[in-house]
Amino acid sequence: MNIHNMMEEIVAQHVNITYDLLKGANTAWLSCDCENCRLDTISYVLNRVPPKYVVSGRGVNHNSNVLKDDIQLRADIDAITNEGIRLISETKRPFHALPRKDCEASEVEIPAFNFPTFSGSVLDGSNFEPISGASVLLKCDGKPVEMVDKTWVNPAATYGSTRGQYSFWIKSISTEKAEVIKKFNFSIEVSKEGYEPVIHHFEVPIQSEMHVHNELNSVYSVKIKDIVLFKNDIVDTMTRDVVLPDEEL
Repeated sequence: MNIHNMMEEIVAQHVNITYDLLKGANTAWLSCDCENCRLDTISYVLNRVPPKYVVSGRGVNHNSNVLKDDIQLRADIDAITNEGIRLISETKRPFHALPRKDCEASEVEIPAFNFPTFSGSVLDGSNFEPISGASVLLKCDGKPVEMVDKTWVNPAATYGSTRGQYSFWIKSISTEKAEVIKKFNFSIEVSKEGYEPVIHHFEVPIQSEMHVHNELNSVYSVKIKDIVLFKNDIVDTMTRDVVLPDEEL
């Protein structure tokens, strides 16, 4: 038996039951209960409750009894589930209504270049608080790059619930040989109404491999430095305040 988090089944069951009850009651604020929205909610809840890992039948029995007796944990799961459903109903992802099979990654021939996930944050230059509603476009050699599947979008958007963070996972690219190192030149274009747009350039060396990464590996990731946006009126003020020497006028 492999290491397993028992909370996955418990949370999934509770989330699905809650969705069915809300749908059956014609709850006004429930805008969608598709499979993708349900999976988003399950992930939301699992990230906010303590895991219960087991590796044996005895562990399963022990944790089952603990969960039955833990009234507070059950209450927490219930509260977080309702919170997650409300949030995801308000911020549905573009692909949410697609059949799950249409969201999955398409096959890539090997050898291939496999990319890490890229993640970063967009901040307000006046107070360094996270910015929501920013558009973040990832390009390689000046062209928008394709994501691994439809659950990842490009351009991405930032949200208050994720504190201005964005993330990308690029689809693997087939090549002719394995163990070949290539440097990929990326740029991130960030924009939001009322702010001056910013472009950030970076380079990542990738070695081709004889397999394709189809499962997310949080260790294989690149953290992009924080991108800071300044409001248009602040940039205009800064520009007016700059006085150039006579020889530079």
